[in-house]
Amino acid sequence: MLEGAKSMGAKTATIASAGAVVGIGNLFSSLIHSMAQNSSLAKELFGYAILGIALTKAIASFASMMAFFISFVF
Repeated sequence: MLEGAKSMGAKTATIASAGAVVGIGNLFSSLIHSMAQNSSLAKELFGYAILGIALTKAIASFASMMAFFISFVF
């Protein structure tokens, strides 16, 4: 029973990686649309996009770390 719970927990934590990929795709899509509408703000928008990518990657890294902890430590 414990092995099944560990497996389910690790799989659930891995789903967050897919969410991060979708989030980054949405971020780049919004960036391209925003730059097309107002090209004078391109530098500022790009800075915000980099910040968004960093935060999204941090969430994905945390989820991957939790999946490994659940699988191998507990």
